[in-house]
Amino acid sequence: MTVIKVFSKPKLKNAIMIEGLPGVGNIGRVAAGYLVEEMKAKKFADLYSKWFFPFVMLHKNYRIHLLKNEFYYVKAKKKGQRDLVLLVGDCQSLSPQGHYEVAEKILDFVEKIGVKEIITIGGLATGEMESKKKVIGAVTDDNILKKYKKYKIDFEAGEKVGYIVGAVGLLLGLWKQRDKDGICLLGQTTGFPIVTDPKAAENVLDILTKILSIKIDMKKLDKKVKEMEYFIKKVETLQKRALMEITKGTEEKGEKGEEQTRYIG
Repeated sequence: MTVIKVFSKPKLKNAIMIEGLPGVGNIGRVAAGYLVEEMKAKKFADLYSKWFFPFVMLHKNYRIHLLKNEFYYVKAKKKGQRDLVLLVGDCQSLSPQGHYEVAEKILDFVEKIGVKEIITIGGLATGEMESKKKVIGAVTDDNILKKYKKYKIDFEAGEKVGYIVGAVGLLLGLWKQRDKDGICLLGQTTGFPIVTDPKAAENVLDILTKILSIKIDMKKLDKKVKEMEYFIKKVETLQKRALMEITKGTEEKGEKGEEQTRYIG
């Protein structure tokens, strides 16, 4: 079961959603999270799901924090800008089934409140230290390609990428099934485990701010990344421990001849 707890209902017109959930290099999480901070976005809903990892976070004051995704919004202030919905969160789904359920729930929700287009943000792991990191693009159709071709996005990497795993790709694919428009921005990164890549996030933000016709102060990015990184690493460490426990439990069941379930993070 996946539920969305709504605190307020923003009145949005021709809105665009920016998705930035944790993933390779945490590029989406950093980029969207930075926009939330710099644009003073207002939180209006939380998403909770049984498909997230089965643990709660404990903070220093012993308060419990249930894993969730969060929705924020920003109203357009100038000509050429659009109303924004920003999706950030602690994690993605634990399983393939969960990815579909959570993605559909997100799209149902944002479609109802006026989102017309989505931009998903993720990382493309190259496994190499690159001096010049590109931003790779994937689109729902040719019209969107024409619209975004003027920005410094590499649309020639489709054959090398092959497929996009997780919310960053699935949200876009399911959105296309609804005859809606969208683009995926992938920042090139080494892909080393539990390494947040602020430079790749900055490259994506540079293009994103031009697309959205907004200006933000990029000088604070490194500081914000360090603040985010502590929490992101803590969640990732707990996820790994939980995954080991889940895997151990299913392996034990498998040895007893019971059905064995496979999980992916």
